[in-house]
Amino acid sequence: MVDKKTPSGGPEDTADRSKPDSHLPPSGKASSGKPGVTQQDNPPQEKDAGSVVNLRNSKESDDADIDDHDGVTFEVVEGEELEGGKKIRRKGVYLLPNLFTTGALFSGFYAIVAAMNGVYEHAASAIFVAMILDGLDGRVARMTNTQSEFGEQYDSLSDCISFGVAPALVCYSWSLSTLGKFGWMIAFVYAACAALRLARFNVQIDTADKRYFTGLPSPAAAGVVAGIVWFGTNQQVDVADSTISFLVAAFTAFSAVMMVSNVKYNSFKQLDFKGRVPFIAILAVVLVLAVISTYPSGMLLAIFLIYALSGPLLSFWRKKPAKV
Repeated sequence: MVDKKTPSGGPEDTADRSKPDSHLPPSGKASSGKPGVTQQDNPPQEKDAGSVVNLRNSKESDDADIDDHDGVTFEVVEGEELEGGKKIRRKGVYLLPNLFTTGALFSGFYAIVAAMNGVYEHAASAIFVAMILDGLDGRVARMTNTQSEFGEQYDSLSDCISFGVAPALVCYSWSLSTLGKFGWMIAFVYAACAALRLARFNVQIDTADKRYFTGLPSPAAAGVVAGIVWFGTNQQVDVADSTISFLVAAFTAFSAVMMVSNVKYNSFKQLDFKGRVPFIAILAVVLVLAVISTYPSGMLLAIFLIYALSGPLLSFWRKKPAKV
């Protein structure tokens, strides 16, 4: 006899379907072995967990490449903003612009050493050399597209020494030391004002008007102080005379106050040095260089002193009421 099979739609099949399978959860999905977790829900969770682990391992690997070092290392790691707001870490520094900054720092340090040895003419001229190198490092960085946050901070610290500490100590060694405590107080005020001027410049660099400097720039203030020392040395001024010393202190204090003031100074950044100029402009530049080379101490002092006085004079002229 042939056994009769119950049709797929018969009562037994209906009864079997009506009974919950003890091996399946109420939802009818196979269990994964964990309570409340099904096989259909499990693969995405395992994939997500694996992705998290991979990301974590990748991040730890990146951090290990940067932070885990064996022994003593000399490395600079800096973050840079890229398109889309994504930050990446870069190792090392740009060589070319930082060489100019290092040269400016060396010139400022040499000025201090020369002043300690009584060679004031070399000390003052070294500060002017630092100005030239300081003016080149930023331009070289922009021309070669090698700007960096490290370079900005390094340049600011170099300026603090070359145009803040160095001029103050050179001037103190040359003349202000004859005034006792008052002399070194003036020297300290100048150095502190230079540091404050640089700090304010760094925090206002994104909001300030590019056409003007707020306060006397520290290189220009250093040019006034170094110019006085250089000019006085060439003229063999008697610094033992209290009148001369108080006059030097007055100019040093004036430069210090102008650095932290809100007086506007022309930055000359609106001048286009890349465009074409009349031929006579080149002749004028040659003539100016020739005049400066014949009497550098006096001419440089005159140039920076006129620039330092131009700020308050122009500010007073702008505020002067117009005649009706």
